Amino acid sequence: MMRTRKGHKVYPLTVAQKFHLYYLPFCPSAAVLNIGTSVTIEIEIDWDLLAKSINKAYARSEGMRIRFAKDKEGNWYQYVADPEEMKIEFADFSKGTMEEAESTMQQWTTVPFKMEDSQMSRIVMIQMPDGFNGIYFLVHHMIADAQSLICFMKDIIELYCNEKYEGVPYPKDMASYIDQLKKDLAYEAGSKAQLRDIEFFQREIEKGEPIYNGIHGTDKLEAARAMFKNPKLRTAFNASDDTKSALDIFHLEADPTKRLMDFCEKYHVSLACLLLMGLRTYFQKMNGFEDVSINNAIARRATLKEKKAGGTRIHSFPIRTVFSEDMKFIDGVYAIRDKQNEIFRHANYDPTAYFAYRSKIYPQPHAGLTYEPISLTYQPMTLQENGLTELGDIRYKTKWYPNGTCPQGMYLTVMHRPEDNGLDFNFEHQIKAVSRDELEYLYYYLCKIMFKGTENPDLTIGEIIKLI
Repeated sequence: MMRTRKGHKVYPLTVAQKFHLYYLPFCPSAAVLNIGTSVTIEIEIDWDLLAKSINKAYARSEGMRIRFAKDKEGNWYQYVADPEEMKIEFADFSKGTMEEAESTMQQWTTVPFKMEDSQMSRIVMIQMPDGFNGIYFLVHHMIADAQSLICFMKDIIELYCNEKYEGVPYPKDMASYIDQLKKDLAYEAGSKAQLRDIEFFQREIEKGEPIYNGIHGTDKLEAARAMFKNPKLRTAFNASDDTKSALDIFHLEADPTKRLMDFCEKYHVSLACLLLMGLRTYFQKMNGFEDVSINNAIARRATLKEKKAGGTRIHSFPIRTVFSEDMKFIDGVYAIRDKQNEIFRHANYDPTAYFAYRSKIYPQPHAGLTYEPISLTYQPMTLQENGLTELGDIRYKTKWYPNGTCPQGMYLTVMHRPEDNGLDFNFEHQIKAVSRDELEYLYYYLCKIMFKGTENPDLTIGEIIKLI
């Protein structure tokens, strides 16, 4: 018998949602699950129409109307609330400086949401000092990921443009979050697909124990070995005891970015494969191990319905590569592509079950020990994609605001800049775990490896390591 809450059907949480709750207890602030962003365009805005478009976008998106409540046993569940007309906040920053405006929005991003029965997003119309205007959007990770957030922002802008300008088509409907949720829950209820995925990942884990690679060598691994008096230990403490974080961004110009993208097109690989190859080669250079393991986030939005259903769908799994120094760069990229494709096919599997099984097979002396020094997300989706091109030459800007808390030592998100399609390398990291200088060093060598490898794909890993 399906319970209801305030007249709405209720549903259990999905694996992707539970994954967020999994690390929440380790963080002093619930703001760790906040995603803050702004989109501004260089144009006068009709604020009443924008407010109307925002309300319309909420009405079209079940995912943005998700609410949470707890049952008597203290377990969270979810339901989708009805659309309601909201009074949309407005903030006029135009009299101040850009720094003041951005520091206010940064501050908003660190304020946690109340979980129970409340709206899990906040939207503010903003007028900026630089003549750009638009929206600041804060959303809870349990109801959105980067892809659904971009999809939602795009919907607001397209609804606005359809009303405001002639000849801009009305955007196609969003997909139903609840339909997608039912599919996910059916999968999780012991389906054949789930059993196949469990088998696949357990086999992968049983192939052998990975080893920790540090950002500047084996110091953390040696420290853990000494601490637990085990010279064969293969894990280390990557995170610090303080989850306070900073966001450091390195910009790759449009022209070198295009060279990387051209390589990917020519060899039929995604940029994510090239980034993973670059990162793992960097760690191989610094640690001397052939065996490198990196956490890789998977969006799980293969179908159009998944792309437009909203919600949070990210699963994250380690991608472990064992490449000898005499392997060619291009062969490494291909091997990563094949491994990624394999993981994608099984990506509905529960990542927490993955890590639980791994620690059962390779028991560790402490729960905080890990093999993976970094997590990677590549965000190919931009607002430009078949949407904002209708705006012609109107310039626009997007900005992400860190929430101040990070459960991992370092997390790299690579995305395209709207201004010139160059790449931004966003390193969110614990201040105590990694310094900006160390990240700059990593970024510098990561780029050197990728350019050396894309210019000479037949060079071996060992040759590249010597040349850079």
